[in-house]
Amino acid sequence: MRSLFYILSAAAVMVLAYWAYQENYRTQASLREVSHLQANIANLRETLGILRAEWAYLNRPERLAGLADLNFERLGLVPLEAAQFGEIDQVAYPPLPEAPVTEPIDLQGILPNVGETE
Repeated sequence: MRSLFYILSAAAVMVLAYWAYQENYRTQASLREVSHLQANIANLRETLGILRAEWAYLNRPERLAGLADLNFERLGLVPLEAAQFGEIDQVAYPPLPEAPVTEPIDLQGILPNVGETE
């Protein structure tokens, strides 16, 4: 009986050792993948910072004003002025659509008159 217990214990230790070995390699692979993803995220953030700086450089007001002046005949862009804005009462809002009556209900005779008592 003791030898069976020893054999089963040794088999259990071998199975657990194999499982721990596999888990160790899975964990190392996952850590490598996380490291790769973090490096990729860092590269993308650096690229985003460069693109934001380029966007800010291209949208400088003096550069845009020069482009508007250069292309005035084709685009007709002029600087914004306060006189170009309207008042709120000058906005023409469309009228609200009236809901169509699809199934009329006859209420005559159902409700008592207000002045009558029973």
